[in-house]
Amino acid sequence: MLKPELVEKLNEQITSEANAAQIYLQMCLWCEDLGLAGAAAFFRSHVSEEMSHRDRLVDYMIECDAKVALEAIPAPRADYKDLIEVINVAYAHEQMVTKQIHDLARIALDDDDFSTFNMLQWFIAEQREELMLFRGIVDYIRLSGFDGTGGDEMVNMNKYLAGLSASHAS
Repeated sequence: MLKPELVEKLNEQITSEANAAQIYLQMCLWCEDLGLAGAAAFFRSHVSEEMSHRDRLVDYMIECDAKVALEAIPAPRADYKDLIEVINVAYAHEQMVTKQIHDLARIALDDDDFSTFNMLQWFIAEQREELMLFRGIVDYIRLSGFDGTGGDEMVNMNKYLAGLSASHAS
């Protein structure tokens, strides 16, 4: 049986994962508005991924006979200065989610809840992949000299993100 604090934190994480899906969908739509189909596909691929994370947590709580309490999801930010800002906001969001997952794992260990800790290992590995992915994009921006403006660099960045979207989906 899950302790009340852990139930509360897992419910918060369910909301956080649903919120992440909304954030990525809004980023996708921002990119679509600018004609950046590759970047839009990259962010769109993260929407279903975040919802599957939410569902994984919901299923675990159901298995544990814990009460799932859905919370309101705030409207995501809809406007950005440029694609670099979108990517940096997404990277910062993944860093925040990683901290949340680590905090959950810490609570589970403190409670000697090894089943929950074991379940969270999947999320820990997933967050490591996400941090590596976004850090790689930030590195690519720096190495390619992309400054967020249009032209060849924007076309190149859009193609790069389209390629990541294709490899991320497989």
